Amino acid sequence: MPWKTMKRAIALACALATAGFSLPGHAFMEGFIDPGDGYLDVSDWLVNRKGFLPIPIVVTEPAVGYGGGVALMFVRNSIRESAERARETGHLTPPDIWVVGGIGTENGTRALFGGGMASFDEDKWRYRGGIGRTDVNLNFYGVGGQLESGTRSLAYSLDGWMSSQQVLRRLGDSNNFLGVRWIYLNLNSKVDLDGQLSHLLPDEMTRKSSGLGLTLEHDSRDNIFTPNKGWTGAVDAMFYDPDWGSDTRFQTYRGHVFAYLPIGKELVLGGRADARAARGQVPFYQLPFIDLRGIPAARYQDDNTAVLETELRWNVTPRWAAIGFIGAGRAWGRQESVGDVASQVSKGVGFRYLIARQLGLWVGIDYARGPEEDAWYIQVGNAWR
Repeated sequence: MPWKTMKRAIALACALATAGFSLPGHAFMEGFIDPGDGYLDVSDWLVNRKGFLPIPIVVTEPAVGYGGGVALMFVRNSIRESAERARETGHLTPPDIWVVGGIGTENGTRALFGGGMASFDEDKWRYRGGIGRTDVNLNFYGVGGQLESGTRSLAYSLDGWMSSQQVLRRLGDSNNFLGVRWIYLNLNSKVDLDGQLSHLLPDEMTRKSSGLGLTLEHDSRDNIFTPNKGWTGAVDAMFYDPDWGSDTRFQTYRGHVFAYLPIGKELVLGGRADARAARGQVPFYQLPFIDLRGIPAARYQDDNTAVLETELRWNVTPRWAAIGFIGAGRAWGRQESVGDVASQVSKGVGFRYLIARQLGLWVGIDYARGPEEDAWYIQVGNAWR
């Protein structure tokens, strides 16, 4: 499970656990009502809570179907304790969080995972990492999103182990971090071939991928959950090589920026630019793909992908907001240039509820229409990651 996905799952879990794992009583529910406006609010619970928490997980990704799971999360220090430390250090240090759990979906995908995040030496160092045992069922639609011989897709599964380990160092007293990362995959790729269709897959059926890389991150957003202004971005480069355990030699790159601009008091305009690339003997399941709401994961893959997306949030009331978004992406490289491929467009609407006023955390649901199908997503904070 990618770290940014895990971080959003943790935030979602905190909100859902409030309602999903407690027996409501009158005195209990008073703790979840904001005395300022009388609305449901979990700020106090999220800010002060620490220890072991049970977590429900909801999966709506169209690539694997609907599903869910459960996890156990351990929060070592509360957000309030982190805020008190921030008065001394000048930086808001995220709480140390560790989680273990499992999920399953309707297409037979299964996963067990564990990981977490921690800060050291007054937040000069940060660790993010996770490991998982997976059996993921997906479809391969060909490089560029099309297969030959009239075949729409080939079903495949990835059965094995995944690990991502990252350490970041703050640069001076800034909000910039320089990090090193190790990604290790040991996966058995099982493909459901129909007749003699093996030639439709790339040659790279690698089992082991071991990559070392660097990342440079910046984050000047006013809120890590649902930003109103500022921007965050990163440049990543990963190098997979037999010298450190990979079956083949290849490289992957990513650069992305998420920016937010307030327009008056009620509107927030967001913009996203995201580019990814891969070179060398890349396993077909590690090729970049267009990552947009409304487009299943791994639907459009190639050596290069680029995505532009914009989102407008209208704060209709202090507690409720409406969302509108539209984005387009292209995948190109092996057979066609960027100017020869068509853009895949996705658009949709959604709503948000301010579930934790003290943290600026909004939750809600998005409905997206892609080029081939519709999908809906549970969102905690911003949808981009």
